[in-house]
Amino acid sequence: MIEPGATIGILGGGQLGRMTGQAARALGYGFVVYEPQENCPAGHVADMEINADYADESALQLLADAADVVTYEFENVPSEATHYLGRHRKLHPRPEILHTCQNREREKTFLRDSGIPCAPFAIVDSEEDLAAALEKIGTPCVLKTAAFGYDGKGQLKIDDDSPNVSEIWKQFGKHRAVLEGWMDFEMEISVMVAANEQGEIATFPIAENIHTNHILDYSIVPARISKDLSERAEELAKEVARKLGLVGLLGVELFVLKDGALAVNELAPRPHNSGHYTIDACVTSQFEQFVRAVCGLPLGSTELLRPVVMVNILGDAWQGRTPDWSSLLRHPQAKLHLYGKKQARVGRKMGHFCVLADSVDEAFALARELKSSL
Repeated sequence: MIEPGATIGILGGGQLGRMTGQAARALGYGFVVYEPQENCPAGHVADMEINADYADESALQLLADAADVVTYEFENVPSEATHYLGRHRKLHPRPEILHTCQNREREKTFLRDSGIPCAPFAIVDSEEDLAAALEKIGTPCVLKTAAFGYDGKGQLKIDDDSPNVSEIWKQFGKHRAVLEGWMDFEMEISVMVAANEQGEIATFPIAENIHTNHILDYSIVPARISKDLSERAEELAKEVARKLGLVGLLGVELFVLKDGALAVNELAPRPHNSGHYTIDACVTSQFEQFVRAVCGLPLGSTELLRPVVMVNILGDAWQGRTPDWSSLLRHPQAKLHLYGKKQARVGRKMGHFCVLADSVDEAFALARELKSSL
């Protein structure tokens, strides 16, 4: 157990690192952030901000010397950096998990080989591969870059009206990719699951997620699904965590198919956008649970205190001006969280707010009303 008073190091300086650092502070931990860009959101609340490239071993050693345990807040950390740190300091989740989850090819292969339900897929590395994969998978389907894709980036839907194979491959940019069969789903849900070294494992209440332009817009909790489906989703998330050998936090995104079956879409071995509701609506937030898990503390209660809807605030809300937050700040059922990012861009996550109510329907209606006020 790494007890309060110790220092946690986090690779990545975005909002997930910021909120993890704030949770660490509440438990009495120090906090060091490693981020190539200066003045990052996580750096605002850190004891020390190390600004260096992830390939800089002298800077990585500075982090290892300053921290008692190291983790990360996003997947695009080079595996060489995590392996280096893992040789010099306790690191969770282990580098092999990051290596698997930061690449769709490796992630899908892990799911398939582990017997976890997921979309049918084929690996594509050339125009000829794409033609063969389309013959095997059929249309509609989605072509996704094998690496560095999120929020819908690096994805191309293919259907019967799409151009010929040569044009598709050219349009996609000739990147190594995964061709996935189209999933006929009823809704998208996600489960946050945590595990510590002592073998404890816990899931948070399931979020029902609504996306707009491939970016998460609303997370509705509890998800409007049956108890049976909820239990199956929780068990599936735990199974994924066990097969990965997880110590830390894992976001498991799932499709609920029209026939009631579940299929895993993506994995995120760190706090997840759809788990932000836990800050205001659960006994333990996902960020506190993350700290507890990587430090070997007992896991906290994941009990949901009230129905809640989380709403992302994107840079679109600025439109050349600072939004008027008064409607959110005045409302007794709304909680505003801004990430301290200096530049607002279209599609960039700048903050979120949560709305708590006596029912999910009331929370969702109020969340939409308050969002429109921005």
